[in-house]
Amino acid sequence: MKTAGIYIHIPFCEKKCPYCDFYSRHGSQEDFDSYTALICDFLRKNFCDIKADTLYFGGGTPSIIGAKRLAEMICTVRECCCLDISENEITIEVNPSKEDIDFEILRKAGANRISVGMQSANDDELLLLGRQHSVRQVKQCIIRAKNAGFDNISLDIMIALPHQTKNKLSKSIAFCVENDIPHVSAYILKIEEGTVFYKKRQQLSLPDDDFTADLYEFMCDEMRRYGYEHYEISNFCKKGYESRHNLKYWHDEPYIGIGPSAHSFIDGKRWYYPRNMRKFADDERIPDGIGGDEEEFIMLGLRLKEGITQQRFTQRYGKPIDERFLCNAEKYYKMGLVHMSENGFSLTEKGFLVSNAVIAGILEV
Repeated sequence: MKTAGIYIHIPFCEKKCPYCDFYSRHGSQEDFDSYTALICDFLRKNFCDIKADTLYFGGGTPSIIGAKRLAEMICTVRECCCLDISENEITIEVNPSKEDIDFEILRKAGANRISVGMQSANDDELLLLGRQHSVRQVKQCIIRAKNAGFDNISLDIMIALPHQTKNKLSKSIAFCVENDIPHVSAYILKIEEGTVFYKKRQQLSLPDDDFTADLYEFMCDEMRRYGYEHYEISNFCKKGYESRHNLKYWHDEPYIGIGPSAHSFIDGKRWYYPRNMRKFADDERIPDGIGGDEEEFIMLGLRLKEGITQQRFTQRYGKPIDERFLCNAEKYYKMGLVHMSENGFSLTEKGFLVSNAVIAGILEV
């Protein structure tokens, strides 16, 4: 039986945020029932040969469909894919404005990790981002999750917002610290084509690249000061609280994505479902090429603080890291963008800021 992480996309939202380009739509209670039945049927028909060791519900807004439906999907994965809730990670993204989400039902079903879409601990920034929750609601969400037995909680923070200052970013970081949050995901705002923000991008007063870099480095320094490890370009955690599911992506390990727009990597092949509910229901899969080669392994692994180690590379490919990659990395070491040792190489925090260019240079033929 193949082992893989499972991602389930819940494509429903009450309202589309102006910066979001993920696939989502409005849905009724009947839509939620139908989608839950569809996902469970998909699992039983297609993925009983998969042994799941992580499960992640993303969106959209997974919590919008309610705890009982999410619990039904968790139970189906446990039955079909031998998911052991005593050992494995089960994450659910929640919207803090949904104060009726029953965390106790989720915990009893086996969920053990909650990811809260906070984005900011400043109400004016939440308003700018089109979020429907307040900072007070985030606090209440955290309390209710902890009372239900969740201690593995992640909060999202967005960087480089219009008019953002270091003081405002510092307030968001302090909120995480004050609420004893063990994992923080910090994303630089990207203006994606087709979003509301893209249409009004000229009026947004976005920070320039230099100030964006300053905010990112400030975030890194503050998180380190508070005892968080910067283990991935956009992620910080207390010891032992890395996202085990997301590590699968960065380690180039197998995963199955279920739902419209969800991507999969299994048996060395990549494929995804269209951004269309009907086509997903018809199990229309779009091939996305071969995956898992050395270049892809390095490209994904360099997102991590650990970078590319001789041990992991040799274990994967049965040989040491190619001298070509080491020679290319040496050039960036001299610029202070790469760490190098006998054990391999990784990006520095300055290297993280220009990761696309550095990684492309390391992979250059």
